[in-house]
Amino acid sequence: MKAKVSIFVLLTALLLAACAPATPIEPTPDVLAIRTSAANTVVAEFTLTAAMLPTNTPLPPTETPTPEAPTATPTTAFTTDPTLIALGTPGELCDDFSFDLATVDVTILDGSPMTPGQEFVKTWKIKNTGNCSWGDGYSLTYSYGERMDGVPVPIGTVVQTDQEVDVSVNFKAPTAIGEYTSAWQMTNAQGIPFGKVVFVKIVVQ
Repeated sequence: MKAKVSIFVLLTALLLAACAPATPIEPTPDVLAIRTSAANTVVAEFTLTAAMLPTNTPLPPTETPTPEAPTATPTTAFTTDPTLIALGTPGELCDDFSFDLATVDVTILDGSPMTPGQEFVKTWKIKNTGNCSWGDGYSLTYSYGERMDGVPVPIGTVVQTDQEVDVSVNFKAPTAIGEYTSAWQMTNAQGIPFGKVVFVKIVVQ
């Protein structure tokens, strides 16, 4: 009896050994754990990448340049006043002249009578009140009124500052009866007029 039981047990053991798989069965992987691990890996990579990127430090505010006020361009005012025409700065005129009313008329006083077509020479005494000497090219120049064929006489000398000089113009009286006035002014070597105006006034009769 015991021999039969032993044989049965042995056969059963052999049968079970034949039916058993050749390799051990691996446990089924936990899908949830795999997903969690993958997610953690992705988060870690994003964190590392963000740490390597430069921080977005705000730039200092750009100062808007304040527009400068336009520089005023100096302009030279035009004047027809002969007493303001000069080659220097105001108060420091290069060319200027004046005269004394008591001595300015050296010849032919105002209102002197003339015959029609009469030739005469008018002379004025004037004073150089500028900062420049007068030399070649300085002369009286017709300004306005009746010219009466006036031809200025060259000064013929150097006139220093504060020096007086006689200046003359050769005239010819008009042929028509009447009163005539001629105005003249000094000009420098560049032809620029300066100083006051001197007059001659005659009566043709």
